[in-house]
Amino acid sequence: MNMTTKAAVSHDTDWQTRYASTIASANDAVSHIRPGQRVFVGTGCAQPQDLVAALAERWSDLADTEIVHLLTTGEAPYADKLLAEHFRVNSFFIAENVRDVIQEGLGDYTPIFLSDIPQLFSSGELPLDVALIQVSPPDEGGMCSLGISVDIVKSAVANARLVIAEVNPRMPRTLGDSFIRIHDLDILVPVERPLLEVEPPVPTEVTRQIGRHVGSLIEDGSTVEMGVGAIPQSVMEFVRDKKDLGVHTEMVTDVIVDVIESGVVTGQRKSINRGKVVASFAMGSRRLYDYIDNNPTFSFHPTEYVNDPYVIGQQHKQVAINTALEVDLTGQVCADSLGTRFYSGIGGQVDFSRGAAKSPGGKAIIALPATAQDGQVSRIVTRLSPGAGVVTTRGDVHYVVTEYGVAYLHGKNVQERAMALISIAHPDFRAELLRQAIEAKYVRAAHAEVEHRIVVGPPELRTSMVLEDGTQINFRPIHPTDEPRMRDLFYALTQETVYYRFMTYMKQIPHKQVQDFVYVDHRTQVSIVGTLPAAHGEDIIAIGCYYLDPRTNRAEVAFTVRDDWQNRGIGTFLVRHLVSIARRNGIAGFTAEVLRENRRMQAVFNKSGTKVSSRIVDNVYSFEMEFE
Repeated sequence: MNMTTKAAVSHDTDWQTRYASTIASANDAVSHIRPGQRVFVGTGCAQPQDLVAALAERWSDLADTEIVHLLTTGEAPYADKLLAEHFRVNSFFIAENVRDVIQEGLGDYTPIFLSDIPQLFSSGELPLDVALIQVSPPDEGGMCSLGISVDIVKSAVANARLVIAEVNPRMPRTLGDSFIRIHDLDILVPVERPLLEVEPPVPTEVTRQIGRHVGSLIEDGSTVEMGVGAIPQSVMEFVRDKKDLGVHTEMVTDVIVDVIESGVVTGQRKSINRGKVVASFAMGSRRLYDYIDNNPTFSFHPTEYVNDPYVIGQQHKQVAINTALEVDLTGQVCADSLGTRFYSGIGGQVDFSRGAAKSPGGKAIIALPATAQDGQVSRIVTRLSPGAGVVTTRGDVHYVVTEYGVAYLHGKNVQERAMALISIAHPDFRAELLRQAIEAKYVRAAHAEVEHRIVVGPPELRTSMVLEDGTQINFRPIHPTDEPRMRDLFYALTQETVYYRFMTYMKQIPHKQVQDFVYVDHRTQVSIVGTLPAAHGEDIIAIGCYYLDPRTNRAEVAFTVRDDWQNRGIGTFLVRHLVSIARRNGIAGFTAEVLRENRRMQAVFNKSGTKVSSRIVDNVYSFEMEFE
């Protein structure tokens, strides 16, 4: 299917004559609103601007009028604090145009999952008196499209006692479950004015780096959700090499045009709504609005469908990308407040995170810059700010991404979470975070001495094996004090083993190379050593390492076993342990380079318990080990 082929436009050109009895000016239409009523205002860039302006002009006649909406753009004259006695804002998601009045305590914020809002209306728990919306002109069958905002608007229309609609020929006619009968609209207000537009955010180096990390987690055939803000949009720059991506998201922006036209998004591997870009609202430029107009590639649906975790969970490899303001070291995610000051909202973060977690091969991702206030404040914190609310709980969080990398938290204990999050915090804050984590008893002091580059690996990576003769080999993360032991291991190796490991003959190992083995972050770089008890403490007889390439989410793996301990199964055990660690860290697979004559290492990789493929070029085998 050509994803840019559009359906024929079928507007009723004589609609104003046909429905003349329901047509009124904006001022006449809002004259039907009475004091004390609850008025819903349409979402985002589909805010009915003339109706909102006319409503605000009637402020002196409308005491105790409650204005209910999701996020809106453009002017919000009813949110003037001088009019607080007349208009009381109640927002499900706090946009910039109402933030001040809410933070000053003169307006309200209702925290709720986006998927639950339609039921508030339909159940009568939050009854609506009036709905102010914007639609496209009707087609010949009398059906209007809600255009760029279907979301909770369709439910508002179905449940409000009085529906007043601006009818604007510049509103795109979006397809899907986006239509309402013109007879369900009580008053029609003809307008012809440009829709509100939101310019695409300009990426920064930080958001691009975060986007790069997130992009590495997205696999071919994934279905992607993109939340609000610069970070989710930056991700799209780093999926240009992917194949057959699908989209199931609450919001689309201008970036969707580029990824469709580049051939990255086809939707052909989606489990449901195959071949369709599913969304509930759009916020962008006129370019986006023109692109989605009568475009059958897009299928707009109400929030109760798009944000239903059950629907989301049916998609194959659903990836949810959402943002946060703070994440504490136990994995609690704050996304709607700065301390006690409400800033945004719950939105669809929990809906999509829980849905993606249930999706086969899905990934729930929280992405945020490591710092705020020009680098003066860490967003990775030991404790959330006093009054900060938890949007995504410890139990719901899976991936957390900053510009410094990816922390995979699901199924991890508190110490593992703390160490993983410290490793992706800004380097200026890592030492202090570790000290605070020890004070909070999140991290045991005996296992967490760290200074600058020195990081102690989590003790949970320890394991052991017993050889056939009863000898126990202990495996643990490499420690900063292992530098002399690593030199001892090197000089205990035969030249053949050195050649097989480094693909060159070396009579001495540079100090820098020893440091590269020892000073690792135990997340993107992992080094596990096999040890035996000795009079001086312990000897290192084996080491296995992997080094993550964040662009591919695959890691290069290598290992070395001291000659007098080879052919005992140690290498196989060590590689399988590294596979287990990498899986827990959300890594997709291993790569390795092995000389043709190094048959022992080839055998170990072939027995790694992964899906192995290899090819030989210039006497070197290139192995790929995919985790299943």
